[in-house]
Amino acid sequence: MIHQKIKEAISKYNEELTALRRKFHSEPELSWEEENTTKFVCEYLHNLGISYRRAKPTGVIAEIKGGKPGKTVALRGDMDALSVEQLNKDLPYASKEDGKMHACGHDAHTAMLLIAAKALNENREELPGNVRLLFQPAEEVAEGAKALVSQGAVKGVDNVFGIHIWSQMPTQKVSCNPGPSFASADLFTVTFKGRGGHGAMPQDCVDAAIVASAFVMNVQPVISRTIDPQHPAVLTVGKMTVGTRFNVIAENAVIEGTVRCFDPGTRDHIEEQLTHYAEQVAALYGATATVEYTRGTQAVINDESSAKLVQKVAAEAFGEDVLYNEKPTMGGEDFSFYLDEVPGSFALVGSGNPEKDTEWAHHHGRFNIDEDALAVGAELYAQYAWAYLNS
Repeated sequence: MIHQKIKEAISKYNEELTALRRKFHSEPELSWEEENTTKFVCEYLHNLGISYRRAKPTGVIAEIKGGKPGKTVALRGDMDALSVEQLNKDLPYASKEDGKMHACGHDAHTAMLLIAAKALNENREELPGNVRLLFQPAEEVAEGAKALVSQGAVKGVDNVFGIHIWSQMPTQKVSCNPGPSFASADLFTVTFKGRGGHGAMPQDCVDAAIVASAFVMNVQPVISRTIDPQHPAVLTVGKMTVGTRFNVIAENAVIEGTVRCFDPGTRDHIEEQLTHYAEQVAALYGATATVEYTRGTQAVINDESSAKLVQKVAAEAFGEDVLYNEKPTMGGEDFSFYLDEVPGSFALVGSGNPEKDTEWAHHHGRFNIDEDALAVGAELYAQYAWAYLNS
């Protein structure tokens, strides 16, 4: 199952792999702004002789044509950075852009997929099928995968595979369990309208601050008392905007938050109950409520056969002890939109190492990765493609 020449190629290009990751890390670009990254990827693929086309407005869809007929497997690596200020500025490859950094590992994903492509392309005559390469923009705003799908990224694809570097797992460990991996991630906005007035005359007013506060204090029973406890879910209020001045009773209040879960029925129920609670709390105080519920990413549900193939490939490539059982996370991932179209799986590759200070949470300003994880990710991409096409 393991292609020895691919393994040797990944090892041979290890220094280049690290250099690529550091280049991307030092030159971060936000969602839908990945112009330089897109240009670099196109030039890199061109020099390898791999056919590609630019996606719109950013991103790249490429394909390695195998020397033998067969299926098509897609490999996805995302490219965008975050609007986070880098705090570990002492790194020799620290971000050159104020207020922007690769605080989630997408720099590593792009580098790993490029080197995987290089290794696969060198052995393309042996491939029984084709490998589609998806260099995806705008994962952090949950829009990039949808955009690539709409541009034919998975048309004619039989299976799709993605990787995420994971600082909460020990370096080089691999986790890919069948079933739920990442939760659906939705956004809600609740707008309460009361009646404003002078802070000294509350009897003439309907205080939107009181209404909004009551909602925040009472909405959690949607989770704890109206859904099956065996269906995990999270409802978080992250932002409240209310009031204009210290002695003015607020007329309006706006609350923003997120809902995470794995089960579609639970998702529907929470949306319905959230609206019910907002309207009832508003009515209790004589106010009104408007709820805007926006569905973001779907839950990432790994196909059983694909996930088991990842486990088998990882064990054969790196040894049985590489396998790690990471629990599903309530984080969101727009890789789910590919899985809506074709079966596949999404693996985590550990990069947490306390000796290298790489255990910081994703999206933190001190986030970094243990670069020993890069070769594991690059080889897992390539060996999975080889194994799938030969399965």
